[in-house]
Amino acid sequence: MRGLGPSLAARRLIRLWLPTVQPQFRLSSGRPADSSLERAMDELLLRAVPAAPPYELREKTPAPAEGQCADFVSFYGGLAAAAERAELLGRLARGFGVDHGLVAEQSAGVLQLREQPREAAVLLQAEDRLRYALVPRYRGLFHHISKLDGGVRFLVQLRADLLEAQALKLVEGPHVREMNGVLKGMLSEWFSSGFLNLERVTWHSPCEVLQKISESEAVHPVKNWMDMKRRVGPYRRCFFFSHCSTPEEPLIVLHVALTSDISNNIQAIVKDCPPSDTEEKNKIATAIFYSISLTQPGLQGVELGGFLIKRVVKELQREFPHLGAFSSLSPIPGFTKWLLGLLSSQAKEHGRNELLTDSECKEISELTGGPALETLKGLLSSNDWAKSEKLSRALQAPLMRLCAWYLYGEKHRGYALNPVANFHLQNGAVMWRINWMADASFKGITSSCSLMVNYRYFLEETAANSTSYLSSKNIKASEQVLSLVAQFQKQSKL
Repeated sequence: MRGLGPSLAARRLIRLWLPTVQPQFRLSSGRPADSSLERAMDELLLRAVPAAPPYELREKTPAPAEGQCADFVSFYGGLAAAAERAELLGRLARGFGVDHGLVAEQSAGVLQLREQPREAAVLLQAEDRLRYALVPRYRGLFHHISKLDGGVRFLVQLRADLLEAQALKLVEGPHVREMNGVLKGMLSEWFSSGFLNLERVTWHSPCEVLQKISESEAVHPVKNWMDMKRRVGPYRRCFFFSHCSTPEEPLIVLHVALTSDISNNIQAIVKDCPPSDTEEKNKIATAIFYSISLTQPGLQGVELGGFLIKRVVKELQREFPHLGAFSSLSPIPGFTKWLLGLLSSQAKEHGRNELLTDSECKEISELTGGPALETLKGLLSSNDWAKSEKLSRALQAPLMRLCAWYLYGEKHRGYALNPVANFHLQNGAVMWRINWMADASFKGITSSCSLMVNYRYFLEETAANSTSYLSSKNIKASEQVLSLVAQFQKQSKL
């Protein structure tokens, strides 16, 4: 998924939300002096992060002056380098978290009270004191920033920066992970379904909204304005969630195609023109969710996608009461990378082959003139194989079989390894059909060997399927998928 990201434009937006106070410590080159900047960071944090008042005064202590939080936002907005922002966030996480000594003291008090016959009220108050001690100091800073004009949006961007810094290993450690979890929890509360507005995009929507939708499309990039017009025109629907504090600001976007049956390739959706400029409702029997994109990286992990699909289903049912089928047409990111790794591991083990049948090896070798596994590895590193009808036909069966196993059998902590599969399965969908040559674009061939998958939403079963997957890690799949998985298991000893 793609969004605004911690780009220069986003940094400028931060500066517009609140008055900017630029750090005053610069080298002649324009770069901040490290020691001066670190000293300034420490002074800022001591001034801006409110100390937790004693438990007895927690409801009587006035909130810190608005200027203290504004200073933090302004200072942060003046840090142009990702490493500088990461350093400030690291210092905030390490130095202004939980008072572990106080937690130990309060924990001992709770344990002591449990061993003695006491009134319930006394024990409950002791437990409340412990909960209070477990709140990190920086949570108070985030809470007060959220009350500023543009403060919630600033915190979304701050978390995006934090996630980027962790990915780049600019800042690491348990304190940073803990702060990320705290911030994610706060954003989950602020962006719960009750605060979200469902908005539909049409060609008559404000130009700024259409531009943002176009720029945020991460699954099947929009080529031009005519392409965008088709995606919001007849037999298409586009919806997004906005927050009550920022109407018409897309947070997550869902594109839907209204078709007569369940689509098995994306070209028919994103390239073909609709059958007419006027929708004929009797031709619409299926809703295909073909793209969902999070526009704000800072909201990763916050439950938005599942809520959006559920709300859109209800909206479509109101518009088309006869609509009978709901399905995704989803990419399979990571499949090619996983398969190349598998081929490499097999090649290292003295040419061991447990992925292809003898007849498949023979056919590939005859077509390419080389050893099947090594040749296959080379073919998948480019998209040239898809240009050959004979090679495509030879690779269809093994790639379909391997893809089924990747989606169904490869796990992370017991759940589907593929993130798109995990998302739809959590929402209660069925892994329904794997489609060959479903995405013939360069991106589709290089990332997933042209394959796509339908996740089918049987509305009366989604709740039970979701519960079964989340609690027991059971994947509900169709006969086609299970048959391909069985073929893989018969051939392979993995």
